[in-house]
Amino acid sequence: MKYASILAFSFFAVSLTMFGQSDVPTFKAEAKSAFVWGEDAPGRAVSSTVQDPPSGNAIYKLTYGEIEVSSRIGFEGVGKGEAGAFLTARTTIANGTRRDLSVSYGGVSVDGHTALPLEVIVADKYLNKNKSKSRSAAVEIQRMHCFTSGFLPAENIFSSKSSRVLVAPAGKSLTVSFVIRDPRYYSLLCSMEGCHPTGTIRYYLTVNMHDYVFVWPGRSAVDCGS
Repeated sequence: MKYASILAFSFFAVSLTMFGQSDVPTFKAEAKSAFVWGEDAPGRAVSSTVQDPPSGNAIYKLTYGEIEVSSRIGFEGVGKGEAGAFLTARTTIANGTRRDLSVSYGGVSVDGHTALPLEVIVADKYLNKNKSKSRSAAVEIQRMHCFTSGFLPAENIFSSKSSRVLVAPAGKSLTVSFVIRDPRYYSLLCSMEGCHPTGTIRYYLTVNMHDYVFVWPGRSAVDCGS
């Protein structure tokens, strides 16, 4: 069977093994190994949406057999007087099987613009003195509200400095996250009701041999920087 998701992967220009290089190669995934949220088919992963009880914010889920992968996205402004935003993704892999599952970062695209995950570090005096480097290449956990508010966990973070593969143990869950700087310069739309990113955010993680692809409208991102 041919799936509509064949066209879904040209926008991913990140290779797990090439994180640290400036020349980012195009990453192409096989359609038969990809589960795309909202593009269900017989024998494939099933898409669903639930509401986070405390906040009422949406959580996207892809369920395949005894494996459930759930996604939440957030954002916060780069800083006062500066254009741009940080986009964040929090993904939980609930492993209901009797075997460990490998979990690796795949790629992210915002309206067709790709971006590498930023390095996330603890407070660093050098970066504090060199704010331009901090904004473009790394962020500090203590200075991001998405972390201090608890929206993002401070462990299991995918970074441009690390190509590690994580493990979701048998019968347990693993939560991973990453942060990017929105590759578009003017990316927030604001009104009396507040601000939200524009466009569409796409990202995927690889769990064992399958790519779990989530497609989010920017307006659904949680403002975890307020």
